[in-house]
Order: sequence, then C-alpha cells, then structure tokens
Amino acid sequence: MAKPATPRALSDQEAKAVTRNLRVSPQKLNLVAQLIRGKKVSTALADLQFSRKRIAVDVKKTLESAIANAENNHNLDVDDLVVAEAYVGKALVMKRFHARARGRGARIMKPFANLTVVVRETAETA
Repeated sequence: MAKPATPRALSDQEAKAVTRNLRVSPQKLNLVAQLIRGKKVSTALADLQFSRKRIAVDVKKTLESAIANAENNHNLDVDDLVVAEAYVGKALVMKRFHARARGRGARIMKPFANLTVVVRETAETA
C-alpha cells in the first residue's frame, strides 16, 4: 500500500523550475532574479539574453525550463505566461584558506545559491 500523493503546492495556472547549487553568491543572483520578476516571459528572456551578468545564462536556462514545464506538463499557453515569482535561497558555502604574511591565513568563502522561478498564466485583457 503506497502513501497518498502529496497535493500540488501551486495552482493549476502555475508551473515552476528549480536550479540548485549555482556557483554564485545569493546576493549577486538576486540582482538578476529581480530583473525578471513580474515581467512577461518573452520580455524576461530578452532581458536575460542581453544581460552582461555571467549568471544570467543559468537564470535563462531555469526560466526556459519553467516555460517548458508549463507547456508540456500543465498545458498552459506560452504567450500568456508571466514570471510570477523568482526567488533565491542560500545553499552550501565552501570555506578555503589563502596564505598571508607571517604565517597567517585568510578565509575565502565560496557561496552557492538556489534559484526558483514560478511562471503563471494570466488571462489576456483586450
């Protein structure tokens, strides 16, 4: 006997994609996530395409994955999708040491971040 299926956390008009362990600090990733929040999907993709931030490539991949999930898994119309949420979370932090003068060491922090993108289908108002 299997345990009962967990009910879906999102509404029927939403789809999401999650990318874990991106090698960038959450603070820097949040700057790019802020760029796409609340925008239409086509505009958000264009903004990420021409962004000069290195991590924008990975954010674009995550957004494209969310769009594909919406289209293939939930039968949503791609032209009506809006980026409802784009939020960043902390992941692990690698700690390294850099040799300094007089036998000392300086701590180097190498943070990782998680990114979640939720797209929502909105009804067109003509």
